[in-house]
Amino acid sequence: MVAFAANSVLNRLALADGAIGPSGFASIRLVSGALALALMVWVRNGASSSSQFGGITGPLSLVLYIIGFSFAYVTLEAGVGALILFGGVQITMFAGAILSSERLPPTRWLGAGVAFAGLVYLLWPGGAAAPEILGAILMTAAALGWGIYSLHGRKAKDPLAATAVNFILAVPLGLLPLLVFPDVLPITFWGVVLAVLSGVVTSGLGYALWYTVLPRLDASIAAVAQLTVPIIALAGGMVFLGEALTLRFLIAAVLVLGGIAISIRR
Repeated sequence: MVAFAANSVLNRLALADGAIGPSGFASIRLVSGALALALMVWVRNGASSSSQFGGITGPLSLVLYIIGFSFAYVTLEAGVGALILFGGVQITMFAGAILSSERLPPTRWLGAGVAFAGLVYLLWPGGAAAPEILGAILMTAAALGWGIYSLHGRKAKDPLAATAVNFILAVPLGLLPLLVFPDVLPITFWGVVLAVLSGVVTSGLGYALWYTVLPRLDASIAAVAQLTVPIIALAGGMVFLGEALTLRFLIAAVLVLGGIAISIRR
């Protein structure tokens, strides 16, 4: 969850500073992640590396998430974007849990509702206009992609290799926006640094770790756990950027963490 929160911060920082455009960021993120993961698998396994191809679901859902995420933050505010993303992810993964006949006790529904209410309380823009429609659609698509990617990851037998294959196969599609919708902004050195950090560390390694954890979690628990990401991101802003600690944040953090505690309680 810390990796996911850092990933959001890197993406928003790159676009907000004008260091790079959404197409360039998404493409560099995918390519750098694919190269780093392929190298790690090769170092670990050498010539005996076996294929971990698990179909096209993983690569396609990864591309949908990364591209939708990058372009959505061009027009959406950070809080609204996070609310749409993690609300959509929760709905997608709960739907997947129901379709797979996963048992969902009443406490899990209650906990999910409390945690999501805390996120809405924290991120809903008081008195603000409705979010820009295209940005909202793109972030909803990103949420669908990430939810499917997470559900698919529960089947991974070799998380590092499976993540590497997903990234490598996603690269050709991930480069299309750079060709079809080239950025107006030039690609700067700082933009490349942020995109590579996002691709190698918070995406590549973070997603491999996520694929390691997922088989041990129910889909609904994994969905609820991800509601901590905006809380962690805002807490990081307080620690590293000197942002103020507010009562609104404390109340929301208690609701989100309390809701997760209710969901995972046996």
